[in-house]
Amino acid sequence: MPFSGPKTFMASVLALAVTGSSALADDVTINLGYAAAEGSSYAVLANKFEELAEEYSGGTIDVKVRCCGQLMGEDEAFKAMQLGTVDMHVITGNNISPHFPLMDAFVLPYIFEDKDHAYRVLEGEVGQNFAQQLQEATGVHLLTFGFVGDRDFYNSRNPITSMADMAGLKVRVPKNQVMIDTFTEFGAAPIPLPWADTPTALQTGTVEGADNGTSFIKSQKFYEIMPHFTALEHFTYFSPLFASDRVMGKLDDDQREAVMRAAREAGIYQKEEMTSQVGEIRAFLTGEGGMQTAEFDRTDFIAAGQRVQDRYAAEKGDVFTALVNEIRAAAE
Repeated sequence: MPFSGPKTFMASVLALAVTGSSALADDVTINLGYAAAEGSSYAVLANKFEELAEEYSGGTIDVKVRCCGQLMGEDEAFKAMQLGTVDMHVITGNNISPHFPLMDAFVLPYIFEDKDHAYRVLEGEVGQNFAQQLQEATGVHLLTFGFVGDRDFYNSRNPITSMADMAGLKVRVPKNQVMIDTFTEFGAAPIPLPWADTPTALQTGTVEGADNGTSFIKSQKFYEIMPHFTALEHFTYFSPLFASDRVMGKLDDDQREAVMRAAREAGIYQKEEMTSQVGEIRAFLTGEGGMQTAEFDRTDFIAAGQRVQDRYAAEKGDVFTALVNEIRAAAE
């Protein structure tokens, strides 16, 4: 084969080098944690993301899912992602509020009229703008909001037929001021506790009741120790998948696109999977699970929730008020 000259030869070498570097991206290992039990809605999101991220990256990304608080609890995980010591974590929205107070607009009681309203907000421009604001303020990336559910209420003292039945009830709440204020408005006695301490507090009677997403009540087997169940639907919850800026910075363009696509599709999968399960889980809890439920009047609860909404919208500043108004407007 004839020699084509040093310049042509070097150009060919450089072309091969560029092609090779883009084709052979550095392998990246991502540790993804969540604090809930295996089989929870967190697991549905995390496991699907693992599958898709590895597929879409052509195997250059290895996602290692760590369930059940193996990495750390939710209260610490967001700060750890800011520091870059945790790669990814699934965290319930209300546990983000201490780090990014604007999240409380979504935590407000009865802020969403129904699930269609919630998804219009989170999957639309409002949700996109919120994710961008969070990243700019904290350095943490919100990859998907995922499934939107309701926090169902359970307790060991008495059936809930009206708000009067909440009077003085010792209720575990997350360390979130909106949730504390809401249960105070309901007439209960809220006791803030981290998630890790909640099962023991319920078993020992330190608290008499609590609320969780429907699937959590089953996956944590709270039906074994709590006799009374109420589909109060006072708080809407979602548990986004978050990523640290540090781990996102390790990814090349193709890997980043693979991660974003995997997160988006895993969120859709979780939404479809968990939506189909809610009715079945509630039927299990009040059937085979042995929990008792009663008809109840939600009127006073909704009125109390509206008072909390209005108070926060008036006191939390212009940016917070604007977000609340955007959420309310999307219901129309």
